[in-house]
Amino acid sequence: MDIIISYFTALKDLSSHRSVILFGGITFFMLIEYGIPFFRSTYSKVNHTALNIFFTLTTIVVNFAMAGILFFTSYFAEVNQIGILNWLGVNGWVFMILGLLLLDLIGAWTPHYVEHRFKWLWQFHVIHHTDQHVDVTTANRHHPGESVIRFVFTTLAVLLVGAPVWLIMLYQSLSVVLSQFNHSNVKIPLWLDQCLRILICTPYMHRVHHHYRQPYSDKNFGNIFSLWDRIFGTYVAVDNEKLVFGVDTYMDQKEASNVMELLKLPFSGYRKPIEYDQEEQL
Repeated sequence: MDIIISYFTALKDLSSHRSVILFGGITFFMLIEYGIPFFRSTYSKVNHTALNIFFTLTTIVVNFAMAGILFFTSYFAEVNQIGILNWLGVNGWVFMILGLLLLDLIGAWTPHYVEHRFKWLWQFHVIHHTDQHVDVTTANRHHPGESVIRFVFTTLAVLLVGAPVWLIMLYQSLSVVLSQFNHSNVKIPLWLDQCLRILICTPYMHRVHHHYRQPYSDKNFGNIFSLWDRIFGTYVAVDNEKLVFGVDTYMDQKEASNVMELLKLPFSGYRKPIEYDQEEQL
């Protein structure tokens, strides 16, 4: 515990730390995807990766530009003893684990759920779902507008939780790695995935969220911890072999794989989900 706090407290170059975590994770999971993929590649991996890296870079720019707000919020909460952790007066491992759980709920699960419920938020989030070849690079495929929206929720989470800077850095590091993991196109034994998803979101759990049609795309919103979907009734387990990635209203490749088209999507009007004659069973 003390080692964790000391490490993240002593960090002087936060941007370098986050960049190493981000690109180190992408490299690591891409190598595994190459060796033991769940789905075999039948598309241009280079073009797909380049497109998603572009949106990864825009996410980095937004987060770095607004990082000062996050740290000021943390300092404000600490000085004024604001937030659940400060009100409860917990410490040690309870402080860290409860803090991570609450940051994940308020800063990740909630905005993700809300983005699927409000049309104008969905129009920004849909860029993430238009990827028809989900892999580790999909994890950071976010419109710059969505990056701002998510940052607002993260800042709110820091204030409500009363999270110190070291806890924020720990949470964001775990968030990056777990998001890359559960988006990765890796094949792991089903029994191992089932064991892991008792606690964390796994590839087998999260892939269904990227299925091209509802209601499956409105399930399994989790980022780090899997329990929120179980608690709020949005958890489902399906046969991943039957999944088709993308969004049924945005399946045109010219639209789903073009940077300029994707940047314009939030402003091109809301598209109603397609109504099907039969309910799909996966």
